[in-house]
Parts: sequence; C-alpha cells; structure tokens
Amino acid sequence: MPAAAAATDVEELRITTVDPTKTPKPRHRAWPSWLYAVVFIVVDFLALAILQYGVTQSSTRVQLSSSLDSLGTMIGKMGQGNFVLLLNMLAIGLVYLILLMVSNRFWVASPILLCLAAVIAAIEKLKISARYEVILPSDLNFLKGNTGDVMSFLPPEAPAVIGMAVGVCAAAIILSVVCAHFDGRHGSMIRGGNKPLGAGLRVLFTVLPALAIALYVGSVGTVDSWGYRVSRGMGDKPSMWDSVYDAQRNGPVVSFLRQIDPKVMDEPTTYSEATMRQIAERYRKSAAAINKTRERSLTDSTVVYVLSESFSDPTRVPGVELNADPMPAIRQVKGETTSGLMLSSGYGGGTANMEYMGLTGLSMANFDSSLTSPYQQLLPGACWAPSVNQMWGAPEHSIGLHPYEPSMYSRETNYKKLGFSHFYALKGDDIIAHQDKIDDSPYVSDEATYQSTVEEIKKTDDNQFLQVITMQNHMPYNDWYKNNEFTVSDSADAEHPLADNEKESIRTYAKGMELTDEATKQFLEELDAIDKPITVVFYGDHLPGIYKTAGADEKNSIALHLTDYFIWSNQASEVQGTKLDDSAYTSPNFFIAQAAEQMDAKVSPYLAFLTDMHAHIAAMEPPVVNTIQGWDRIPEGQAIYLNQQGEPMSVADMDAATKQLLEDYKLIQYDITAGDNYLKDMEFMELPK
Repeated sequence: MPAAAAATDVEELRITTVDPTKTPKPRHRAWPSWLYAVVFIVVDFLALAILQYGVTQSSTRVQLSSSLDSLGTMIGKMGQGNFVLLLNMLAIGLVYLILLMVSNRFWVASPILLCLAAVIAAIEKLKISARYEVILPSDLNFLKGNTGDVMSFLPPEAPAVIGMAVGVCAAAIILSVVCAHFDGRHGSMIRGGNKPLGAGLRVLFTVLPALAIALYVGSVGTVDSWGYRVSRGMGDKPSMWDSVYDAQRNGPVVSFLRQIDPKVMDEPTTYSEATMRQIAERYRKSAAAINKTRERSLTDSTVVYVLSESFSDPTRVPGVELNADPMPAIRQVKGETTSGLMLSSGYGGGTANMEYMGLTGLSMANFDSSLTSPYQQLLPGACWAPSVNQMWGAPEHSIGLHPYEPSMYSRETNYKKLGFSHFYALKGDDIIAHQDKIDDSPYVSDEATYQSTVEEIKKTDDNQFLQVITMQNHMPYNDWYKNNEFTVSDSADAEHPLADNEKESIRTYAKGMELTDEATKQFLEELDAIDKPITVVFYGDHLPGIYKTAGADEKNSIALHLTDYFIWSNQASEVQGTKLDDSAYTSPNFFIAQAAEQMDAKVSPYLAFLTDMHAHIAAMEPPVVNTIQGWDRIPEGQAIYLNQQGEPMSVADMDAATKQLLEDYKLIQYDITAGDNYLKDMEFMELPK
C-alpha cells in the first residue's frame, strides 16, 4: 500500500472514531404533521376563549365562569345547527395561517397569536368596564390619532387586567419555547432544498387567507351576499342594540368583522360634485323663497325633542277597547297645536332609528336593506355627521337625557360625535339627576325625566337643543302599577278575541300611558312659566310589541306603525297655538322642518329641501312588519310613502316634482353618509345669518 494512501486511511479512522469519554446528545424526533394539526386547533380555540373572556364585564371568577359558559353555549348550539363557534374559529384560523406563513415557524406564530388575543381581550375588558362597549372598527381611527389620550380612559382595574394579559403572553411564550425544544424540526413549516418553491408556497398561503378575510369583510355587511349567507347560515344573529351582548352571543371576531364595511347605499348614477352643486343651488333658492315670509331664527328658541318610549294611543289598535281614555291631556294638546300621527319603521323596537332620523333629517327608507342600525353600523365611523342640534352652535348648547344605560346603541359615544356636550344617563360621566320609579316598575318615571329636563333648561339663559328619551313605558308590562283602574276588552268589531295575557299587558301599558299623560301636562305647564321661548317636539317612537291579535293580520300593518306626535310652543315663544295645515301625518325625518315652520323660523337649504319634501310626501319609512324588531335587515318590499290623508302612495304614480325630490333626497343622503361630502363645503346646512 502506498504511504499516501495509508496516511489517508489513518486520518479517516481518526475522524470517524467516537471518543468513549463523551456521550452524544440525543436528537429529538420531528413532530408528525397530525400533531401540528391538533395543536393548531387547540391554539385556535384558546385564542377564541381568550377573546370571549375579554367581552365579559370584569376580571372576577364569576366572569371567568360566564365566559366559559358562553363558550359552552356556543358548543351546545352546534347540536342545534348553530356553528357560530366554528365561524369565529375559522376567522381566527385564517389569521393564524398568515402568521405561520410569514414567520415560517409554528412555535413563533402560536405565541404571537395568543399574545395578540390577550392584548385585544385586555383592551375589550377595559373598554367594557369604562363604557360597556366593545372595540368597534371606528376605534382604530381613534388609536391612530389619539394614542396619547388612551391612558386617561383606563379604569381602576386596569393593572390587574394588564397583568393577566402579560401572564398569558408569558405562559404562551414559555410553553412554545419548551415545545420547540422537544420538536426535532423546531416548528419549521416549509423547508427543503428548493428555496424558490418554498418561498412561493409561503406567499401563496399568506395571500389566500388574507384574500378570504378581505372578501368576507367586504361581503358580510351586504344583504344576500355570499358572506352574509355564510355568516347567517352558520348562526350569526346580530344584536345591534347592545355591542357587548352581540359579541358574547356571536363571538367577538364575527361581531367586529361584520361592522367594518357595512353596505350603506348604492351610489346614484348621477352622483358627482357638479350634481351636488346643482342641488345645493336649487334648495338655496327654495330657502330664499321660504325665508321671505318668515321673521324668526330657529336658534332664538330652545327646542326640546321628547322621544316618549312606546307612546301610542291604544284605542286606535284594531280589536282593543279600554274602559277609559289613557291620554286626555295629550289629546287636548294635540287639538290645540300642530299634531298628528307619525309613521314609525319599528314595532316593539327600533327606538334608535327614530332618534337618528329625527336628529339628522335622513330617512331609513333611503338606506340599503343591509343597514338596519345607523347608530351601530354607520355613525361611529362617519367622517361627517351633521345633525339638527349643531345649528345651536357649540356643544355646550346641546344636551341629551336618557334615564337608562348609556351604552345601548352606543348612545354615549354617538351623542358626542353628534356634538352633544352632555348625555345624562344612569351610568357614565354624566348621571341624570332624578331617578324615581313608580310602584314596581323597573324604569325611571317620565315625571322624574321631565324634572331633570326642566332643571337643565333653567340652568342657563342661553337657548339650547335638548334630546330627551324616556323609559317609563318600555316593555315588558308586568302589572307594575298599584290602583290600576283600566280594564281591557274586545272591541265590538273585533274579529278575534284577545288572550288574557295580552289583555294584562295592555292594561299595564294603558296605566303607564295615563301616568305619561299627567306628567307631560305638568311638564308643559312648567315650560309655559319659563320666560324664554321653548318649543317641544313630542313623539312616540313605536307601538309596544303587545298586540299579538292585531299583529297577526297583515292589513293592520300601517295602523300598528302609527304613533302620536305634537309640536308645542310656550307662551314666551309668541307662536303658541300655531297649528300647521299639513301636520296630519309625518315621519321623524321631517320634524325639524315642521318645527321651523311652527316657529316661523328661517331655514337652511337643507331644511328648505325637507320642507318641500314633506309638502309632497307626508311620511316615509322602509317596509314594515308586525313583529318585534330584532331583524338584521330592512324587511323586503317597497318603501312606504303616505300622502297628506295617510294613504299609501305608489312611486310609479307620483308626479315629476315628487320623483325629483325623492331622487334629490337619495343624492343628499348618499353624499352625507357614503359619498364624498361635497355638500359640507357648500353651506347646505347653514342657517341664514
């Protein structure tokens, strides 16, 4: 053997010989793919559990139990065909997949997802504690522009909540490090010698889930879209009146995603800046013509909107007869001033929509069927939110009062957005002064609410706009009042007898109406004694959802959507006793135009438009149904238009001027809510100087 070859053999032997004094480190086996899949599902579920815990109200054990019960309820519903749990997990799973592909490490993406869930849950919990409201898409804009102010909103339990989030993050990181140590592939997702192929797969599986999320978000807010059908088919049942309950019921992920991009309106084909300039000029001329005959300014008076919960004359309901009149005083007021019947889109619900229309002059009839709650779906993210109270100038002149939870329909947040300086309620920063209740009723009485209102009016000599939302007559109606003298019977022309439980509800409701009637009479007398001009717009938002017998007959639909309203001015206003000729029927969007006419006040181009619109169409609302409002889309069918006699109008039979007004209305409403806000810079909302 040559010497060179022998030397080579010796060297190879030296290299491959194991040192007997050293023990080789054992190599851990790579985890099988099925185990990764199991861990993926577990982490996905844990992320949802953390988020679900975040939408409970506190950090107590009771709330932990509540969040677990909520998850248990979701799991139990799967046996009934409700898969909203899987829908939330699917959405989280898509985000998880994106993190996996971006990091290419299972044990890096997993703790990131859990830490992200913990941070979001902590923010949810703190916001709910402070405002009883979950994170909304509009909050992302707040954080972008006001991160320095966030600390001022932290409630006292913030350290504990933040500590829990930190603990969850630490546990997730430690557990992932341990798993990565015992996993032979250390969580590497896509590996191999073909780097271009691996990079391509990572990009593909990043883009696909991101695209799926984007398509779902862009679709779920539109009625009858694929995202809408998938969401509802899997059990999503929106509860727009209460964002916290909605998140608890449908999952925080789904409830958030469906509000990101709601369908507001279709863009009118003629919409453009030039078109909006033409409209602004058209109603500028109309305002000039109206103002020639008017002498006062709208803001020279205090205006009070009183939304009287569920107020509507029960004696008008088909098949119902009472032994006494529950509203003699208001009936007398209606006979002496501008008054009539208001067409409501709601039955047993939908209060916030009446508020919205009354405050903005916009109509639910113009919105897409997907948009059922502007307070939840539209207003929080609106760039421009003009409302009638803003005509009174600085926020200090706009006051809201509602003796209930300020979080319902996100009112506390929305009223600030609309320019109110204070929103007095049972909780929050501004507590309503008087909270007395009557007998066994769980709600603050109208008398107490009126007392709080009068005190606010007397606080200043300045003129104000006050929005008052009562609660006394809110359902249910459980025999709350002592000495209730009302009895209910079938009317002579009743086609079907009333059930006993229906009679009991109507009897309790009638007593509440009588108490409202007495309190309203006293309220107006107190306002009459104040030496500054005051005008009150009083209206019921909808009928109570207690008329099951009448509601079973579709021919009663209009009758079950007509409430009572009046516009009254005190002696100091010098227009007391005015009774407008075209007041027999109306809808909330026309109130401010009617109030201006009642007060002989000059109008802006916008109010001139509403005045013209009301002269051609007395009332307008989207299609109505005789069921308690809880639906997640505007009912199918044609919008309802009533003439001055309360008769339905067909769009096909309208004259050219009325059709033009309807077209202008859609253009105006689109520009304000979903368009480019061209009217904002055209002085369309400005009252004459």
